[in-house]
Amino acid sequence: MSNIKVFVLLAGMAALFGVVGGMIGGQQGMLLALAISAVMSFVMYFNSGKMALRAYRAQVVTREQAPDLYDMGDRLRQRAGLPMPRVAIAPHQQPNAFATGRNAENAVVCVTEGLMQLVNRDEAEGVIAHELGHIRNRDMLLQTISATMAGAITNLARFGMVANSGGRRGSPLAPLAALMAPVAAMIIQFAISRSREFKADAAGAEISGKPLALASALEKLQTAARRIPMPIAPSMAPLAQVNPLSAFQGGIASLFSTHPPTAERVARLKQIARGAKPS
Repeated sequence: MSNIKVFVLLAGMAALFGVVGGMIGGQQGMLLALAISAVMSFVMYFNSGKMALRAYRAQVVTREQAPDLYDMGDRLRQRAGLPMPRVAIAPHQQPNAFATGRNAENAVVCVTEGLMQLVNRDEAEGVIAHELGHIRNRDMLLQTISATMAGAITNLARFGMVANSGGRRGSPLAPLAALMAPVAAMIIQFAISRSREFKADAAGAEISGKPLALASALEKLQTAARRIPMPIAPSMAPLAQVNPLSAFQGGIASLFSTHPPTAERVARLKQIARGAKPS
């Protein structure tokens, strides 16, 4: 099902690029936009994980460089029945984490420097188990491509506005198409990310065996995200475990807010800890 959704997203991006390209530059503009879309689809499928790591300025580390983090991930991935993902660290003081890669064999679990400074060991296990839950649920390709696609659509919008303001001939609807592109990106991510966080929380609670530790970590991460800004593109924000743009109120940051309320996630984890089915 995830692969079908990826195909639908890529096909939708091609259609959007073609329509906007045609409105801006006629038939030649449409053909050029479709060609660009085809190349971008290929690049996104095979390199979206690398693009996500680059966006967060993250570096893959070895066991020698981060033995505690690496061993924790190895132990938890065995519980989850997964191959060992690569481990990466992003140089941000805001505590957060995300998973990326096109499949379990090419997965990367990334944490920020601030995460390991804030949470205790049980909470760190909960955070990493949540990201392994995304990998086991096969969320990463869909979420990473949607984030990368949203960035591409936003760039298309900027191109449309620049082309129109530069006095080039084109449809008078070009500015409208350009302004609608970020809205399309928002809809794409909103449809994909929200329910998957609840499922990854449940999977993380199961893998770690510590739902209350994950709940405590989420509360700490959310509180810190409101205090400590993270310079990340809004299109990449939905990959993170809690919204990394919480410190920015309003503007384009709010358009890309796809995370469910942390309080609701914590409440569901507490229900899991009591042995009750989350409502």
